[in-house]
Amino acid sequence: MGKKSKAEKQKTKGVKKKLELSRLPEAIDEEPSGQAVGAILVQAARSMRTVMSRNLVESGLYAGQDGVMLALAEEDGMTAGGLAARLGVKAPTMTRTIGRMEAQGFLHRRADDEDARLTKVYLTEEGRARLDAIAEAGRQTGEQALKGFSDKQIKVLMKLLRTLDANLQHGVADD
Repeated sequence: MGKKSKAEKQKTKGVKKKLELSRLPEAIDEEPSGQAVGAILVQAARSMRTVMSRNLVESGLYAGQDGVMLALAEEDGMTAGGLAARLGVKAPTMTRTIGRMEAQGFLHRRADDEDARLTKVYLTEEGRARLDAIAEAGRQTGEQALKGFSDKQIKVLMKLLRTLDANLQHGVADD
């Protein structure tokens, strides 16, 4: 049997990683670590997005479009670059999303009144009409996610997640 190619080694490494993650629930009880917390947090976020997408489907929206619409509801007339930065996505991704949403009739682009070199994005009336559906989908998703939690547990969870996020945002290392 010959040496493994680089691609084969990467594939083997990926399979090992998946196996490690598949035993994650048991590993958390035995040996808590930052890696285990990260994996569980990522999985929970994916599950939230999946359920949110399912709850949005009736309104004609796709995953990620709700964030664009909520950002524009707060500050209508943003540039694609501004939206991308605010939502933490790359500019080309945002440009494609805007194009799709414009075709759906949820928003439109037009030149800025003060600087015609800038193109800004605005919600249409059709887009504004979907904001209630987005709020309802968020409420249903949150309700499902927090089923069985007490108010005190929810407050503690929110405090812990805010602290975790602040640590990551500010580059705090282990003390």
